[in-house]
Amino acid sequence: MKKIFLSFFILLIIIQFIPIEQTNKIIDKHLEISTSKDIKTILKQACYDCHSNETVWPYYSKLAPLSWIISSHVNDGRAALNFSIWNTYTKEIKDKKMKAIFRKVYASMPLASYILLHEEANLSKRQRSLIREWTGIK
Repeated sequence: MKKIFLSFFILLIIIQFIPIEQTNKIIDKHLEISTSKDIKTILKQACYDCHSNETVWPYYSKLAPLSWIISSHVNDGRAALNFSIWNTYTKEIKDKKMKAIFRKVYASMPLASYILLHEEANLSKRQRSLIREWTGIK
């Protein structure tokens, strides 16, 4: 039993040396989404860590294997929707992304795993309604 525990502990230490990129690209404010202060506050509170180039990387995001999971979520989130480059999207893509926001704000976003560590991201019904109204989707 001691050997198994020691092996696990050594493996845990070794995986800390596997590099993982956790960066935020420089933000051009002209490319960022422009919206009301209320909506922007909600987006920053619940969405920006995964859907912008303004990710706040907490201390635990540096610890493997959590670092791998968190980095993967952020990379996937930015690939799906990045508010920091909103104005680079065509009108057609913006419309698709707004429809996705409309659907996902009640179904699956923010992720439950994110809300566990970021209680402030757990949107109220009113905040979810504001986001859905903001999308302009009927």
